[in-house]
Amino acid sequence: MIAVLLAGAGVAAFAAVLRRRFVLATVAGFSMAPTLRPGDRLLVRRTPLSRLSVGDIVVVVPDARMADPRHPAGYVIKRLAAVPGDPVPDHVPSPAHERIPPGRMAILGDNPDASRDSRDYGLVTQEQLVGVVVRAIGT
Repeated sequence: MIAVLLAGAGVAAFAAVLRRRFVLATVAGFSMAPTLRPGDRLLVRRTPLSRLSVGDIVVVVPDARMADPRHPAGYVIKRLAAVPGDPVPDHVPSPAHERIPPGRMAILGDNPDASRDSRDYGLVTQEQLVGVVVRAIGT
């Protein structure tokens, strides 16, 4: 009986560690097509902005300016277009900045015709960052 309890506690501890390090996200909409499709499930590793590279697919928590009535809940999934120190990408509003300031990033959808992204709502803060997509795990 004690062995079963200890095994259960070990599994619970392992699950807690995984939940702190990884998140699951589901794609809604076509902003990342053809790379990702609606319904794709993604494994996301919590990662700080300083460890990301331009081109990574990232997941962020939306704020009020990023609200999309077509997809009211959940995460925003986009490609990282610029990190601190990089030039601000074309068509991305950034008041008085020619370069991405510390703690900010620009994110863009792979399908610009179907994407609301940094071109619409400007730069995103590192506090909004959940992490980087490690892999799609099926639909």
